[in-house]
Amino acid sequence: MKKGVLLVNLGSPDSPNPKDVKKYLGEFLMDERVIDIPYAARALLVRGIILKTRPKASAAAYKKIWWEEGSPLIVISKRLQDKIKKQVDIPVALAMRYGSMTIEKGLRELVDQGVDEVLLFPLYPQFAMATTETILVKAEEIRKMHFPNLKIESVPAFYNKSDYIEVLSNSIKRHLEGKTYEHLLFSYHGVPERHIRKSDITKSHCKINGNCCVTPSKAHEFCYRHQCLEVTRLVAEKLQLQEGAYSTSFQSRLGFDPWLQPYTDRTIERLGKGGLKNMAIVTPAFVSDCLETLEEIAMEGQEIFHEMGGHEFTTIPCLNDDDDFVNLLSNWITNWNTK
Repeated sequence: MKKGVLLVNLGSPDSPNPKDVKKYLGEFLMDERVIDIPYAARALLVRGIILKTRPKASAAAYKKIWWEEGSPLIVISKRLQDKIKKQVDIPVALAMRYGSMTIEKGLRELVDQGVDEVLLFPLYPQFAMATTETILVKAEEIRKMHFPNLKIESVPAFYNKSDYIEVLSNSIKRHLEGKTYEHLLFSYHGVPERHIRKSDITKSHCKINGNCCVTPSKAHEFCYRHQCLEVTRLVAEKLQLQEGAYSTSFQSRLGFDPWLQPYTDRTIERLGKGGLKNMAIVTPAFVSDCLETLEEIAMEGQEIFHEMGGHEFTTIPCLNDDDDFVNLLSNWITNWNTK
């Protein structure tokens, strides 16, 4: 069998034009694993309310961070793909869960090269319904419909792999060299609390309290909250961070349902109000810088901190196409290819 790899990231509008942003948001928000309510209610909410108001504001946000080459997330993902291709001996394609770079196109690219066994590689360290799970479900749907003879194997969440933690920790340390900071905030993308309970394979463990995420359980294999907290713990241990000098928060909530807390914007506000003058922030739920890191954190987060009296706000880039990260993914791919 000929093997190949499909890297999959979130996606992006084709341009920061409101029309393209609206099309992208419509696909993204109508995914039942992103807004997990009945179809009729979801359609009413998304098409009847959100898409009538949000595209213009989102387009303005995208314009702030758009690069000359295109969407930062797409450009960075392509750079990552290109570097990996130079280090491995099998075809490597790139796709997005949403937008014009579809998973179907990515699988077609590999099949056209004679590939009949694919390593599906969601570019997310932690498992979540709205990220990894929706990629796996969509890929299987496409396989059954268009590529029934194709074998697909997926990469599980790698949040706690020691080599990943080392690469992430070294990147954080490198970007903080020479910087003055009193507190390091680990900000992860938020999800509704009900997503955590829905992903609980034990149907009883996840209480979203101070105990369940640190109590051993099979539920942790698919618990986004546990996996985020574990990344923070492992990196803090690796970097020998002192208790109280770091914390975890969650960003990008939508709607009025309870989402994972504490919220990043309120945490930044609280730290500033509390007299903190210098802080750093890292976003380990993303491997590629995107709207949520470049605009929501680096711009809006910094503005909040300064308004609260803070001075230095250091944003640590995602791993992007960092050479150590490229080497890590390439090694994992090579090990899979040779097993």
